Amino acid sequence: MAHMFRCLDGLERCLSAEQRRRLEEIGSERLCEVIADAVRLCEPERVWVATDSEEDIAYSRRAAIELGEEKPLRIAGHTVHFDGIEDQGRDREVTRYLVPKGDVLSRALNQMDREEGLAEVRGLLAGSMRGRTMIVRFLTLGPPRSVFSIPCVECTDSFYVSHSLDLLYRPGYEEFRRLGDRAEFFTTLHSCGKLNERMVSAEPEKKRIYIDYSTETVYSVNTQYAGNTVGLKKLALRLAIRKADREGWLAEHMFLMGVHGPGGRKSYFAGAFPSACGKTSTAMLPGETILGDDLAYFRSLNGKCMAANAESGIFGIIQNVNAQDDPSIWEVLTKPGEVIFSNVLVNNGRPYWLGMGVDIPDSGENFAGAWRKGMKDAKGAEIPPAHKNARYTVSLKALANCDENLDSPDGVALAGILYGGRDARAYVPCQESFNWAHGIVAYGAALETETTFATIGTEGVPEINVMSIQDFVSIPLGRYISNNLAFGAKLRRPPRVFGVNYFLRDESGFVNGVRDKHVWLKWMELRVHGEAAAVRAPTGLIPRYEDLSRLFESVLGTRYSREDYRRQFTIRVPENLEKIDRVEQFFRTQVDDAPSELFEILGAQRRQLEEARARFGERIPPDAFSGEIVE
Repeated sequence: MAHMFRCLDGLERCLSAEQRRRLEEIGSERLCEVIADAVRLCEPERVWVATDSEEDIAYSRRAAIELGEEKPLRIAGHTVHFDGIEDQGRDREVTRYLVPKGDVLSRALNQMDREEGLAEVRGLLAGSMRGRTMIVRFLTLGPPRSVFSIPCVECTDSFYVSHSLDLLYRPGYEEFRRLGDRAEFFTTLHSCGKLNERMVSAEPEKKRIYIDYSTETVYSVNTQYAGNTVGLKKLALRLAIRKADREGWLAEHMFLMGVHGPGGRKSYFAGAFPSACGKTSTAMLPGETILGDDLAYFRSLNGKCMAANAESGIFGIIQNVNAQDDPSIWEVLTKPGEVIFSNVLVNNGRPYWLGMGVDIPDSGENFAGAWRKGMKDAKGAEIPPAHKNARYTVSLKALANCDENLDSPDGVALAGILYGGRDARAYVPCQESFNWAHGIVAYGAALETETTFATIGTEGVPEINVMSIQDFVSIPLGRYISNNLAFGAKLRRPPRVFGVNYFLRDESGFVNGVRDKHVWLKWMELRVHGEAAAVRAPTGLIPRYEDLSRLFESVLGTRYSREDYRRQFTIRVPENLEKIDRVEQFFRTQVDDAPSELFEILGAQRRQLEEARARFGERIPPDAFSGEIVE
């Protein structure tokens, strides 16, 4: 076949005739230009263009082991990967939007001048793949041949990243071929940079993750942690948010799950939680089904809110995953099948992680190298056996409770949305908003949490994390909130919006049990079908004691006392008023374009709290509102 795209000429040293043919068969000039630019910049020894074939997928997996980026474990199909000791989470400080002159993003977002950023990151990428293979991967966000689909290409020199892509996303080579020159795609260019003898990025001080939204391109260099390198994950979410803004839909940092109700029905819920706040454990509740644990796209189709998982796998936090609380995940992690563990402890071919419910050996290999109990790092801090942000990567279809509609091109009809964070002092464990707008503002935009180990930096610092998506919003933050408000307004019957908080504390500790979240979900399922009443409180609609008592018995087989109810659902007026103060301060000082509706809704909630305090005092037990029943 005659060469079609002259931009690939001159690359014969690293691009074989077969690999060139694979590119040209797609029929996209822009794609070939993108690949040619990446090859000339990074100077790989060889370019390998992967198709959707089983042979190519198997080769990618095998190469990750042969090169030492992954090591096989005792159970068939299981491997382990280690990131560098300074590369254990998403790195906010070096993840930046590249903003063209004249464009404006919210001050809350990490950003820099586009030309300056391109010069820096492309300078770091220059020659970064010498002596290595550039792997070219084609995938789709969302189900293929669907209104939700976004084609993506990633160029990387890491077979661990390539292997992870196979587990986390749907194949896209044939989709690119189908679309040809019509493909509007996202691009990621990643290099591990200089590697040490453990095949770990050796120059973390030169780590950069830059998002050039002008060309829908992500650049990532001198890092291997998947959250920084698997471009289709949170990095592409930033690009999807801009695309959704242009086209009138929503790209969200949310799980999707099916919750079973009476009579064999199933209702679909989405949920936004910052990392390590209960997101995956909610999505994986036993007896329910999972469509996704991280990224969801919402579209209004015929007046209904339809949702689809952007991904088809899980890159999940493994800490505290155990047989009792997480039986579905535990089964996958302990039986033969394709799983990548990262940054766990390995001893005698077996992986160990924090909170797994078994005795952990006193020695082995972990993210720090050869490890033994009591070892300390360069700063004198004791090195744990496994990292708090250790992960597992697995295909959703490996789970027994994977929902049958995972790849439905139409998505699923959404009945409810949850917003939840780490709030030790204010919000009750479960409440329903008064309406769509109240939920988007009071539970979503006002989402407050504590920083966790999933993001590099200091842990335990309270902060606003708008809709659990603040780090990823690549449009003005106020406009993002306005888009959510407008989206619900155009639906015939918008999903009900709920706020949850698994981390409320009193002087005795957490007021929630680990398994209580299942009761909250079952109550929500009844609410969306009009089969449970609620009590109107100042911050939202809370469950009735009678309904919770029945649900605790039927769902968990436990007794639920009036004292339990009061401990969990007492309204703490001063703490809730302080929360409103912090949220208003954030939006007045950090967000230039916050919609006026946001302040109106927060102001109404403030007045309701003050009126309740005047009637009942600063600690209001739920019984005080028992006369205000909402069907």
